[in-house]
Amino acid sequence: MKTAFVFTGGGSLGAIQVGMLKAVSAAGIVPDFLVGASVGAINAAFFASDPTRKGALRLEKIWKGIKRSDVFQIAPLGSLLGIFSFREYICSPKPLSRLIEKNIDHKLIEDLDVPCHIVATDLFTGVDVSFSRGSIIPALLASTAIPTVFPPVHIEDHYLVDGGVTNKTPISVAAARGADRVIVFPTGMSCGLKRPPRRLIEMALQMINIATSHRLVLDIEQYNDKIEIIALPTLCPLDVSIFNFSRTDELIDRAENNVAEWLAAGGLKADPTAVGALRPHYH
Repeated sequence: MKTAFVFTGGGSLGAIQVGMLKAVSAAGIVPDFLVGASVGAINAAFFASDPTRKGALRLEKIWKGIKRSDVFQIAPLGSLLGIFSFREYICSPKPLSRLIEKNIDHKLIEDLDVPCHIVATDLFTGVDVSFSRGSIIPALLASTAIPTVFPPVHIEDHYLVDGGVTNKTPISVAAARGADRVIVFPTGMSCGLKRPPRRLIEMALQMINIATSHRLVLDIEQYNDKIEIIALPTLCPLDVSIFNFSRTDELIDRAENNVAEWLAAGGLKADPTAVGALRPHYH
């Protein structure tokens, strides 16, 4: 059985996937290949460089050192320039590029310890573009290029934006690459927020997060009769904004304990169509 780990997007909630990886790797579950979009692409690529318990712990250490400004660095005039169309994005991609370059050991996707497929979206056609070879950093910047927040990334014949614009949960890519079993690492959704998003970036991320939840459920239902799909249980209720990097420790610990308990109770044998908290909802 060929097993793929599929990582969804979700901003700062990508920390949840780290806790899931700790639990899954501790249980001895290993992937034949990985697929990721948006922040899930970053987690997939980093774990693919060392797909072991040790690799999960290293990824945890990286996440615990991330501040919001390491990802979303807004210049004083950045938002105004974006709003009044002097440029097409609000944040510079340089801090995120530096963060990736500092922490990843490989320069080429094909040099990772296990195959990894990084999913982005063609800006003009909306078609998924999957990278399994070539430079890692441009591919990851393309997959995380949230429209209006980061600039599009030009690779080959494509101008690319966030892989979550059309395919936030790239189960279809895993199926096309020959997976018999897909284990989905969802970030979940901020279903317990007490107030609406206040910032432009936070609002954009929240809307993409809602679209992600819808797409994940639809993809599970669409592909479940073709391949085995198992979605790891996410956190619910969740009152953390996907723009909030201050609660990373909590998210990792909760997700690890949640998945470890689920695995101990025979979660991998559970009904994969029981999507439960993955459906869009609000408390």
